Amino acid sequence: MIFRPLEVSGAFLLEPEPARDERGFFARLWCQREFEEHGLLARIVQCSQSFNRRKGTLRGLHYQLAPHAEVKVVLCTKGAIYDVILDLRPASPTFKKHAVVTLTAENRLMAYVPEGCAHGFQTLEDGTEAFYLISEFYRPDHSRGVRWNDPAFNISWPPGEKILTERDRSCPDFCP
Repeated sequence: MIFRPLEVSGAFLLEPEPARDERGFFARLWCQREFEEHGLLARIVQCSQSFNRRKGTLRGLHYQLAPHAEVKVVLCTKGAIYDVILDLRPASPTFKKHAVVTLTAENRLMAYVPEGCAHGFQTLEDGTEAFYLISEFYRPDHSRGVRWNDPAFNISWPPGEKILTERDRSCPDFCP
């Protein structure tokens, strides 16, 4: 697997290295040893999937507070997503900065979202699905979000309609 650092400290774009033959290919998507060799948290306790009916569905920006902060590894298994990682760690050199990657079923790239970072995405196609590996159990009492279009972050989302839940629409502005 190839680990490409992103603009957010500790965030990576992960590229599988498929072994191809006449049948297709086989690729490792997760290897605890490889993640640890890159200094990344390699604990996985939950896997989740999201299905998104319509292009323009926006999920996020979500995170969990310490001591239940979570790492996420995100893969698009159908369709395409505009994936955003936002650094909310005050001691980080990239505090309040974000990284954007396009994950598609075709490119098979994955995003590694470090602890203390918010994560969100906007679907670029109808019927898009995303799969997550998550390092911590979901804790509703520690679950938080920041507003997707908060001017403090200056995130340029794809144009067009945004389909959000009331929860995501009503996330507060960032307050350090």
